[in-house]
Amino acid sequence: MKWIRKSPYAIAYIILGVTTFPILAMYIWLILNSFSEKMKYGFIPIHFTLENWRFLWSNIKQGGTVYPSIWTATWNSFFFSGMLTLLEVVIGLMAGYALARLSFPGRQRLMQVTLLLHAFPSVALLIAVFYILNFLGLYDTLWGVILVKTALQIPMTAWIVKGFFDEVPWDVEWAGLIDGCSRLKVWYQIVLPLVKPGIAAVTIFSFLSGWSEFLLLYSFIVSDDNVTLSAYLQKLISDPNLINYGLLSAVSLFYMLPIIVLFITTQKSLLQVSASGGKRI
Repeated sequence: MKWIRKSPYAIAYIILGVTTFPILAMYIWLILNSFSEKMKYGFIPIHFTLENWRFLWSNIKQGGTVYPSIWTATWNSFFFSGMLTLLEVVIGLMAGYALARLSFPGRQRLMQVTLLLHAFPSVALLIAVFYILNFLGLYDTLWGVILVKTALQIPMTAWIVKGFFDEVPWDVEWAGLIDGCSRLKVWYQIVLPLVKPGIAAVTIFSFLSGWSEFLLLYSFIVSDDNVTLSAYLQKLISDPNLINYGLLSAVSLFYMLPIIVLFITTQKSLLQVSASGGKRI
């Protein structure tokens, strides 16, 4: 019977629906609450308003506190994520290639240490990082946090990229060297185009990591001129007695929009990486 053959699919859809409903409900509540003055019974919106979105055209004043411009925070977030992505991808590609192709003393030990470095939680290094940034004059600067975050991310990035370089046949590189190309030219013009799915994946995840970063920014950024959107949200909930949930929902939704756009525009690259499986090139 047809319904017996289709029952596994029905069960799968039911399980998916039950597990994803709470997540979808939270996002729906976030959208509705951002455009409503009140939420009857906690989930029924009443009195449509754009007042919660006033941060787009003016600074927020709440409980005697004037919060910094949302556009300053947005620019800082893009700058932080963009520079982090650039440094992480460029350095990670060079390090990953060296680990995959070059033979040098201590190579195996270095790869083991690379994984070990990524295992250290960043919270355990906060005090040491504070002293270093303060000594270098980089405390309360975005560049200081960018360098710290890059150093923490590069070990895993290099390890991931190494896996893609391992799949590139040696014959491709030898052919380029025989034709007179330098090692750098072979890497840049021949090898890198073959690992584009890996570069795309690392780039996307690096940007997402920078956009969602909070701990380091909260610990080492104190001035409003360098605040990012993640720290901006923390400022809105710093006083539990003055939380405006409509405003908080609107800012949270604004914080999510770039990531939604990024996912829509890059999902083809992500699916290409997933579909390629072991054949990453």
